[in-house]
Amino acid sequence: MIETLSWTGSALRLLDQTKLPRELTYIDITDERQMHDAIRRLVVRGAPAIGIAAAFGVYLGVRNAGSMDALDKVGDYLATSRPTAVNLFWAIDRVKRVGRERGLDAILAEAIEMIAEDHRTNRAIGDHGLRLLDDLLRDPQSETRNILTHCNAGGLCSAGFGTALAPVYLGHERGRRFHVYVDETRPLMQGSRITAFELMQNNVPATLICDTMTAAVFSHGKVDAVIVGADRIAANGDTANKIGTLGVAIMAKHFGVPFLVAAPTSTMDAKTKTGAQIPIEERDATEVSRFSGTQTAPDGVAVYNPAFDVTPADLITAIVTERGVVRPVNEQTIAGVLSSHG
Repeated sequence: MIETLSWTGSALRLLDQTKLPRELTYIDITDERQMHDAIRRLVVRGAPAIGIAAAFGVYLGVRNAGSMDALDKVGDYLATSRPTAVNLFWAIDRVKRVGRERGLDAILAEAIEMIAEDHRTNRAIGDHGLRLLDDLLRDPQSETRNILTHCNAGGLCSAGFGTALAPVYLGHERGRRFHVYVDETRPLMQGSRITAFELMQNNVPATLICDTMTAAVFSHGKVDAVIVGADRIAANGDTANKIGTLGVAIMAKHFGVPFLVAAPTSTMDAKTKTGAQIPIEERDATEVSRFSGTQTAPDGVAVYNPAFDVTPADLITAIVTERGVVRPVNEQTIAGVLSSHG
């Protein structure tokens, strides 16, 4: 797997995902302002990776301030970088709590542990996801399974295998055959730029499609299951993910295809009761009105550019977590997995 982030001993080294697939470039982050910018500009992206990066950002900010008195200020500042992915806030709260109890070195140790923990979590999601696919599809293990995914929830959204692609990568490692339909994921093309790139790097068969082709692919019976990631899962199971996910879920329901969400329990937000309460980030209009630096819309046209949408729980077949599978998806099953310990 391509390494998304790593600790150098003095800085957090991030793969600059804004440069993919043309360049494989890393940048070193040495303070909280650089980290805020990296998260906001999508240098690092994906809920698990954002959380880990923010944890290191807290350490770097407090380290540079030379005083634990800066802990809350640094944490609060980093929390303004992006509003939707709850892992950001979960990670900041986690290292702030550790810092108050044990000091600066403990913040760094906790952030480093988050990297190892993410590797374990991804593998567990992959294992549970493989077993769920066996149960849902009930086909011989030798058959190729055709998975459709939206945006990027593979290794480049995390420190390890990723979430949605974890069953694919783990299955590939075990000799199982997968083929992935990758929709391009407008407007920032995370599917074509990032997911297709990493699948090819890891020798997993993949086919790129435009977002407008998804319904046709379903109608031709080419998709066995959909697996997507998540940026925040409400207490009732409503799930925020990259804009366009809701449309894919509606199509999957219409064509009778299982629609799976794969995410760590840190993405579940018990304080947010339903998807209607999830804050949705709106991004710059030029992401829609320009494409790869080229103007594609008339000057002055009104643009609506939400980065995420919310898929209702009743469209989700199951949620795969490191603690097991949530099925059916509702308030009771979400509460059950959150209260469990693996």
